[in-house]
Amino acid sequence: MAGLLICVVAAITSAVASSTGILGAMTPLAVPLMVRGEISTTGLIIALAISATVVDSTPFSTSGALAVASADDDERPRIYRGLLLWGAAMVVTAPLLTWLIFIVAAG
Repeated sequence: MAGLLICVVAAITSAVASSTGILGAMTPLAVPLMVRGEISTTGLIIALAISATVVDSTPFSTSGALAVASADDDERPRIYRGLLLWGAAMVVTAPLLTWLIFIVAAG
């Protein structure tokens, strides 16, 4: 469950912050789990990386904000909502799916 929690925190914070920075901050938090051998090191790092980066297209991230800003004025609300829904869906599903695939199934 700790691996899932780390992935959830990474996804939520990465939706509004730098994915690289979040990976740099969350990886040291995961080290105690990996050192004790409770969780596959490779599986946790993969799950963490996917959870933190798949949410990069929210309107609060650089790429999402550029997509909204470069859209036509009449398209901006639709693109903003679409990216917001995408980010919310990824925050909910990505940590759970990556945890199940790369940690539980690999463990």
